[in-house]
Amino acid sequence: MLIARFATAAPVTALDLPLPDPDALAHSARLSRLIHEQIAAAGGAIAFSRFMELALYAPGLGYYSAGASKFGGEGDFVTAPELGPVFAACTAQALAPALQQIGPQARLLELGGGTGAFAEVALKRLLELDALPDRYAILEPSAQLRERQRERLMQRLAPPLFELVEWLDGPFGDEWEGVVFANEVIDALPTPRFGIRDGEVYEEHVTSDGERFARELRPADSFLANAVGHIERGLERRFADGYRSEVLPQLPYWIQAVSGGLRRGALLFADYGYARGEFYAPERDDGTLRAYYRHRVHGEPLLWPGLQDITASVDFTALAEAGVAAGFDLAGYCSQASFLLGNGLDGVLKRIDSIADPVEKQRRVNEVKKLTLPSEMGERFQVMGLQKDVELGVAFMVGDLSHRL
Repeated sequence: MLIARFATAAPVTALDLPLPDPDALAHSARLSRLIHEQIAAAGGAIAFSRFMELALYAPGLGYYSAGASKFGGEGDFVTAPELGPVFAACTAQALAPALQQIGPQARLLELGGGTGAFAEVALKRLLELDALPDRYAILEPSAQLRERQRERLMQRLAPPLFELVEWLDGPFGDEWEGVVFANEVIDALPTPRFGIRDGEVYEEHVTSDGERFARELRPADSFLANAVGHIERGLERRFADGYRSEVLPQLPYWIQAVSGGLRRGALLFADYGYARGEFYAPERDDGTLRAYYRHRVHGEPLLWPGLQDITASVDFTALAEAGVAAGFDLAGYCSQASFLLGNGLDGVLKRIDSIADPVEKQRRVNEVKKLTLPSEMGERFQVMGLQKDVELGVAFMVGDLSHRL
C-alpha cells in the first residue's frame, strides 16, 4: 500500500523496518559523520531543527539533495500529484482566474516539483482554460529531481509548453506578478521542537556520543520562547508541563522569501495539518513529528539520516498570520476534498464515467477516493490561499473553514 504523508506515527524500532542495502547504509554513515562533527563543533548539541536541515538538505548527502527515489512505489511516500491527474487539473482550474486577471505577464512558481507530474497536468489544463502563464518556474533543490522533471516534461509536453518551463535555484529576483504554488513543502521545513518544563520553554536538541544520536531539552532562546508565548496567548491557555510540539517562528521570513518581489498575485499551499486549536490540542502532547521510510511511518527521526523523510504537520493559523504579515489577504482555507469539489471535480467525475476501459476507469475512481475520502487525504490535507490585488476566493466557495483559524 502506498502511503501519503499524513498517517499517525507509531512507535517502531529499526527491527520493524526493511534494512537498507549496504550502499544506502554507507551513504547514511557519511551523512551521520558530518552531523556528529557538527555536534562536536557546537559543543555537544545542535538544535533539532539543525539536525533536520542536515538530514534533509545537506549538499549531496541529505534526503532531498541526494539521488534516492522518494516518490511512488519505489520511494517512501506518495503525494497527491503522483496519484494521477485529478489534483493538478483541479488546482490549475483554481489558479486560472488569478492568472487571467494578471494577464500575459503572469508567472507561475512551483516550489518543489516532485517528479514533474503536477507541472505536466497543470500546464495542459491551463492551456485548455486559456490561462497559460508567461513563465512556469520550478524551484527544486534536488539535482536528481530536476533531471527527472526535465525528462518527463520534455517527453510529455508539446514544445511550446515545454519552452515555458525553467528551473530556479531561488525565488525570482525581480518584481513580478503571478502565483506561487506549493504542495507538501511547508511540512518539510526544518522545524524547532519545544518542550515545557517547570513552566519554562525549552528547545529540543540532538546530542552525540560519537556513534549514536539522542534528543534532549535545553533552555530555549528568546526567539523560540516568544513564539511559544504567542501560541499560548492565541489559545488562551498555557501548555502543561511535559508538553512537546513543533513551531515555525521563521515562517513569516520564509513566506517573504519565496514570494520575493511578488507585487500582485496569489499564494496557494496544500499540506497536511490543522488550525492552531487542533494542532496544539492538549492530547497531542508530543507534537506531529514523524518519519517516512519505504511507505512506513514511524517516530524515530534520528534513524538513518539521509535515507528517510522527516516531517511535521502545518499550523495553518500560523501560515495565515505569516501571509498577512507579508502583505497578503487570506483568500480562503478548506479541506482538500472541499477544494477539489469546488474546482472542477464534478467535470472530472463525468469524464471518468465515460472511460471505456474498466481497469483505467477503476484506477481513476480509486484516485478520486484517495484524494477526497475523510479516511484518506480528503480531510487530513488542507488548502490555503493568500492573495494580493487579485481575487482567489472563488476557489474556496465550497467548505471554507477560515472561521476555525
